[in-house]
Amino acid sequence: MHLGAFSVSLAVSDIAASRTFYEALGFTEAGGDQSQGWLVLRSGNTTIGLFQGMFEKNLLTFNPGWGPQATPLEGGFEDVRAIQAKLKDAGIALIEETDPEGTGPGYITLEDPDGNPILIDQHV
Repeated sequence: MHLGAFSVSLAVSDIAASRTFYEALGFTEAGGDQSQGWLVLRSGNTTIGLFQGMFEKNLLTFNPGWGPQATPLEGGFEDVRAIQAKLKDAGIALIEETDPEGTGPGYITLEDPDGNPILIDQHV
């Protein structure tokens, strides 16, 4: 199973302060809209998302169809609906599911055995 690009999505209380902190660590803005409460920051191939008021906890995030620089993968990718079916077949409980008959963007959420949330979020 290929989950796509990986990032950590951080639930932050003050997006401006978090942005300043991570920029001091060498991250630069790669996307998002701070006025809407979300930013994507990157340092090399490392990506973090800052989300104020959107998530209760930090998330492991995977983006099917995207490479590490948030660019579409060439040559195809494993759709989130196929990933969803494989996880369900493996007996993994999903918290949120996407329409199995849909196409294009979609997402699913699940938790690991320790309660760490995982978002598989397809934008393409």
